[in-house]
Amino acid sequence: MPIDDRRPTHFRWNVFVMACGTSWLLYLHRYIFGLIKPVLKEEWDLGNDDLGLLDGAFQLTYTMFQIPLGVATNAFGVHLMLTCMLVVWAVSLGLHAWAPTIKHMWAARTTMGLGQSAVFAAQSQITRAWFPPSVRTTVQGWVGVFFARFGGLSANLLLGSVLLGVFELPWRTVVYVMAGVGLGHAILFALFFRNSPRNHSRVNDAEAALIEENVGKPSMPKPRMRIGEMFRRMSPRSIGNVLMLNLQTIFSALADNVFSAWIPLWLSDIHNLEFKKMGFYASLPLLGGALGGALGGWLNDKMIAQTGSLRWSRTVVGATGKGIAGVLLLTSLLWYDEPQSFCVMLFFVKFFSDWSLVTTWGCVTDIGGRTSATVFAYNNSVAGIGSIVGSALYGYESEYISWVLVFVTAAAAYLVCALTWFLINCEIPVIATESNQDEP
Repeated sequence: MPIDDRRPTHFRWNVFVMACGTSWLLYLHRYIFGLIKPVLKEEWDLGNDDLGLLDGAFQLTYTMFQIPLGVATNAFGVHLMLTCMLVVWAVSLGLHAWAPTIKHMWAARTTMGLGQSAVFAAQSQITRAWFPPSVRTTVQGWVGVFFARFGGLSANLLLGSVLLGVFELPWRTVVYVMAGVGLGHAILFALFFRNSPRNHSRVNDAEAALIEENVGKPSMPKPRMRIGEMFRRMSPRSIGNVLMLNLQTIFSALADNVFSAWIPLWLSDIHNLEFKKMGFYASLPLLGGALGGALGGWLNDKMIAQTGSLRWSRTVVGATGKGIAGVLLLTSLLWYDEPQSFCVMLFFVKFFSDWSLVTTWGCVTDIGGRTSATVFAYNNSVAGIGSIVGSALYGYESEYISWVLVFVTAAAAYLVCALTWFLINCEIPVIATESNQDEP
């Protein structure tokens, strides 16, 4: 049946579903390791510091390949690169179940880090190419925060509480099944996604024009800029601005590492909880993060529309979210000995923390222009410093000092993160001729 060019088609929402599914699987697969830490600790007689080093193995390659694969995504397109990354990380997840020794697990962890390294850089390109500026930050909130956190929540609740807790399935069986789901998603993405709306047979001219709202030119890629040229063209002012954004991202990643990797083990170590309760309690902070991320995208777009100030809208949302999260995390220690109450408090910590996470995405999009995937990969790779340090630091603190210190460290990181937002100006482009209006 021919497409009616008079009314816009709606294929961009199919792309939205695929992007949300990618983020959901990304975090579901990533959070599985935190869930199985108590089992590995017992099976292989590991300390928390050993588990922290295995976390660090993932973070190391995740960080190392952010920029190279971000540049490759700019050069070869999201369709090819994201399909390849989906396959690599799904296979590496299966290797987690196969690994007979800690050395093999190390290899599985590093391979997964490679496969997941530039996924969000690719997702950033998808939102630029497929959604108009007026809703882009909201879309990024759903794709990059809500469904990502919902994936982590699903790992703890669906896999932990239900499959491992209620049905008592072997954890390796569950991991193999999830790896198969990942491969299936890779096939669907390869079949139905295209880099540009103009290149998709299911998109008519009316929908393409709608996506290009306020842009005034077709959503076709411009000649791509090499990363060396990009850095040579940056002014001292833009370099300082990007460094502040990097600092914010490092401290955010340092704090968030607690929630992505350590809550299930804390519930097991301190409160002796098994999978059924552990998965439920550990999912509460992630539910808060999912809801906060969705609200954060809406808050950004609403404030920008009402105030007309891109810079201060981003700053207010970012600083208040991280600041409130830091204060609430310190306050939650009053309920440290009550796991249910403590995790309810962590729900609100992550709610406020993650409403500002999408602000970082928006800021990268604002300043990145047509190099947004490279800028995103660079910022995310720098954030890996916080995750690598957090993996080793929290493992050491929890093994040799105190779990309380782990949460105090994360709270301090959130507060520093809040302060950095007052030094970030998302109206300063990475390159003077670039802006968020240069391309869709």
